[in-house]
Amino acid sequence: MFIRRSLFFVIGLFIISFGVGLTIKADLGAGAWDALNVGLSNTIGLTVGSWVIIVGVILIFVNAVLLKKKPEYLAVITIFLVGMFIDFWLLLIMKNLDPDQFIVKLVLFAVGLLFLAMGIAIYLQAKFPLIPIDNFMIAIRERLHVSLGMAKTIGELTALLLAFLFNGPIGLGTILVTFLIGPIIQFFFPYFERLMNRTNPSH
Repeated sequence: MFIRRSLFFVIGLFIISFGVGLTIKADLGAGAWDALNVGLSNTIGLTVGSWVIIVGVILIFVNAVLLKKKPEYLAVITIFLVGMFIDFWLLLIMKNLDPDQFIVKLVLFAVGLLFLAMGIAIYLQAKFPLIPIDNFMIAIRERLHVSLGMAKTIGELTALLLAFLFNGPIGLGTILVTFLIGPIIQFFFPYFERLMNRTNPSH
């Protein structure tokens, strides 16, 4: 049912943005794409969420060229929601969250990474327009015939190079996200796929 797919979609994006917020606030180095957005925000201006939207729009056209297809304009809705949700968490809910102890930062980061991967595994089930970053991941999987986890890792390494260019917050956390996010998504994905199949008979 459309309503159930929509719930998976919106809840997944909300969880993704929560995870992104925690990994950024943990200050151990954000995921490559998030490090790029934070770097752009710090060097040029605008909010992190705004750069999520801008970079996402650029990626929509990059993906179109790579896949030799028309741009997936509906994906603008997806990245607009993610951008708004990320600013909601960072600017309102987590505004005063500023951990100074390493163990606290590590716990925040670990929780953020788990929620980020879980959110991706959830929203992918809806089969609505993808976050352009994830569409990039799907394209890699289809072209190179690799697992979802490996495709995500390749995408993260690509973003890491871009993050360096804009002095994004790269550190231990960035390395952990780059190599762990794919396998963790792979871990959660089958569970939520089964959940979607149970809750959506017409799927």
